[in-house]
Amino acid sequence: MSFDAKRAARLALIVAATASMAACASKPKPMPAPTPTPAPAPYHPAPAPAPIDTRPIPGSVQDFVINIGDFVYFDFDRYDVRSDGMSALDAQASWLLRYPSVKVRIEGNCDERGTREYNLALGARRANAVRDYLVSRGVASSRITTLSWGKERPVDPGSNETAWARNRNGHTVIVEGAR
Repeated sequence: MSFDAKRAARLALIVAATASMAACASKPKPMPAPTPTPAPAPYHPAPAPAPIDTRPIPGSVQDFVINIGDFVYFDFDRYDVRSDGMSALDAQASWLLRYPSVKVRIEGNCDERGTREYNLALGARRANAVRDYLVSRGVASSRITTLSWGKERPVDPGSNETAWARNRNGHTVIVEGAR
């Protein structure tokens, strides 16, 4: 065999071995085509919750206390209704006329000065003054009771002019018929 023939045989052998190895080599498995992911739904934020109505129910005790007011105040050692008390009682009378099934108790209160007996009598006069004013504005007297606490149930436990002024009051308390 000639040099060229040997060379050609060797070259043929290398090509055959390479082809043989290439044929035996494992082929990677083809990757499956990715499944398309659905497009996300358009973003729609949840609607904001409706605001909570915190207003009191008309005709309720809270309505009376918050929107009308349940106290009138008196001067020291007096039981006549002051002008600021008249406007408060006018509002109470209007509210009571709007809600005819409501019954109230007027509580007369005093500051801590004076004897127990004196303050019970003064508290009763204050409660009666409030009742009489409401009756004069059209509220049926059968819907109103009175009670005197004297100095026994202070609104403000202090012992100064500010506390005493708060404790000299007529307090209208709803006892029946409110929503």
